[in-house]
Amino acid sequence: MKKVLFIFIYSCFAIFSQAQNFTLKSDVLGGQATKAQVFNGFGCTGENVSPELHWENAPEGTKSFAITMYDPDAPTGSGWWHWLVFDLPNSVMKLESGAGAVDSKHLPEKAIQSRTDYGSNGYGGPCPPEGHGFHKYIITVYALDVDTLGLDENASPALVGYMLNSHTIQKASMVSYYQR
Repeated sequence: MKKVLFIFIYSCFAIFSQAQNFTLKSDVLGGQATKAQVFNGFGCTGENVSPELHWENAPEGTKSFAITMYDPDAPTGSGWWHWLVFDLPNSVMKLESGAGAVDSKHLPEKAIQSRTDYGSNGYGGPCPPEGHGFHKYIITVYALDVDTLGLDENASPALVGYMLNSHTIQKASMVSYYQR
């Protein structure tokens, strides 16, 4: 009887634990980036619209969120940062398509988009070199233990990354691919 009770309690705990995973999803972005998300420049002719993103089951103690998009396959020796947005309040669990525009009206008032490796602020979509094969684009939402990172829109991707790693409670990612 004790063994059956233990198995039941353990099973309930396992089911509850799985249901509470911090998860990032998108209704418009799947395994392949589309023309809507692709950069418009550097030889690419996409629409450069950041994808809709939503997340659920943020861990206890989350005070704010940040989102990044990174290409580890870029031939730079250090990858390529496509998007960095932080200081999203813990009440925000979704970003609409286009929220990454520099003049976005879809971001909360105090959210900050810092410099990308394109040299500008806001979302910069996939645009790998021609013939370089598929690149993976990792979009990550970070649950942070601070209300603000204390950075501004001029912060470099390396500095933002350092601060994110210093304050991350949990993170969730999704991967999309693109080649040209």
